[in-house]
Amino acid sequence: MRPPAGSLPVPLRQALIFLGLLGLCAAYLQGGFNKLLDYPGAVAEAAHFGLPVPGLTAAATIAVELLASALILSGRLRWLGALALCAFTLAATFIANRYWALPLGQERFMAANAFYEHLGLAGAFLLLALWDLRHDRA
Repeated sequence: MRPPAGSLPVPLRQALIFLGLLGLCAAYLQGGFNKLLDYPGAVAEAAHFGLPVPGLTAAATIAVELLASALILSGRLRWLGALALCAFTLAATFIANRYWALPLGQERFMAANAFYEHLGLAGAFLLLALWDLRHDRA
C-alpha cells in the first residue's frame, strides 16, 4: 500500500532526497578530496593496483569521483553522474576486491563483503540514473 502522494511536505521530501544522494556520494567525495589533498598517495594507490600510467589514472579517478558526485548532488545531468559512478564503481570493484583470488580466511571474507557492498552501490547508481531519466531531469 502506497502512502498518499502529498504525505510529506515538499521541503522535507527534498531535504530527505538530498540527504540520500549525499549518502550515496559520501565515499566518492571523501575519496576524491583525500586523493586531491594527497596526490602522491593517489598515484601510489593506482600503481599498487597495477593500473596504467598511475599519475593519469589518479587524476582521472579524482575527476570522476568529484565531478560525478557534483552532477548528482546538483541535479544537473544527474543521470550522467550516476552512470559514471556506476561504471567507476564496477571497474574499481573488480580491480580492488578480487576476493576469489585470495586464500580462505579473514582477508578473503572482508574482500568478498566489500565486493558485494560495492555491487550494491553500483546498482543504486544505476537505479538513480533510470529514475532521473524517467522523471525528465536530463
